[in-house]
Amino acid sequence: MAAGGGTKAVVTAMIANGGIAVAKFVAFLFTGSSSMLAESIHSVADTSNQGLLLLGGKRAQKVADDQHQFGYGRERYFWAFVVALVLFSVGGGFSVYEGIKKIRDPHEIESVAWAFGVLGFALVAEAFAFRTALVEARKVKGGRTWWKYLRTARSPEIPVILMEDTGALLGLVLALIGIGLTTTTGNPVWDGIGTLGIGILLVAIAAFLTLEMKSLLIGEAATDDDTSNIVAAVSGAPEVTRIIDLRTQHIGPEEVLVAGKVEFTRGLSQSEVADAIDGAEAAVRAAVSHTVQMYLEPDLYDADHVDSPDAAHDGAAPHH
Repeated sequence: MAAGGGTKAVVTAMIANGGIAVAKFVAFLFTGSSSMLAESIHSVADTSNQGLLLLGGKRAQKVADDQHQFGYGRERYFWAFVVALVLFSVGGGFSVYEGIKKIRDPHEIESVAWAFGVLGFALVAEAFAFRTALVEARKVKGGRTWWKYLRTARSPEIPVILMEDTGALLGLVLALIGIGLTTTTGNPVWDGIGTLGIGILLVAIAAFLTLEMKSLLIGEAATDDDTSNIVAAVSGAPEVTRIIDLRTQHIGPEEVLVAGKVEFTRGLSQSEVADAIDGAEAAVRAAVSHTVQMYLEPDLYDADHVDSPDAAHDGAAPHH
């Protein structure tokens, strides 16, 4: 995938979750704890999810062809969407089922030391993977809050890993609480409640990721900062009088489609207009870090077709 930091975070999480899944399943065999089983399935789902993210990054590198003329960048969005569905069905759904089953028919936990030992190991491994994702996220987050970063990021891998790792750490805490209360009170229902809590947590995270990935699949505009830079670059280009209409869309995490109608200085020859368009496009490509596919059309401004002085820059009033 194009984002090296994203690849590092995904691979780190994949290695950590693979080892954790094995350890948790061994602990489940020794303890019979439903919380440990839920956590085992959760880690298996996370490991497969990271594999899907890597697959999406690989497939997104395919060269554009006649069928997909803007390339395959949205493969990364599609496979991130699949990850959200897997987390919902396999991770969350299974944990909710197991939690309800254990609450209705509780069983004693055996070899509690195994459970606490594995959960402690898992916490350390997950914390390491989470730290790696945080370090990579800070490189691209900028001045945005974490919430805004998760809502506005156009590369799916690091936000998905951050949410998965957050869910994993909170799930481990819930498992520790459930098993701890079961051990303290002698009531195995607490183990089932912990399992149910893990399931509800995973379903909530999966729902958030599903909505975000769906929005990216449909097609989101460039970020506010990139849009401002694009507008400034076009407006400041030689021979540009005003932007009549400007629209953007991410056709991949690092690829932006820009289309617009622009009024140029009147009286220019056809070759001069062509040079002015080339100059505006070059200014945009210099102003943003993404690959830009750009199409500008020369047009004449007509105030009767614009609702407000700012509409031309908002891309809300196309003029024909």
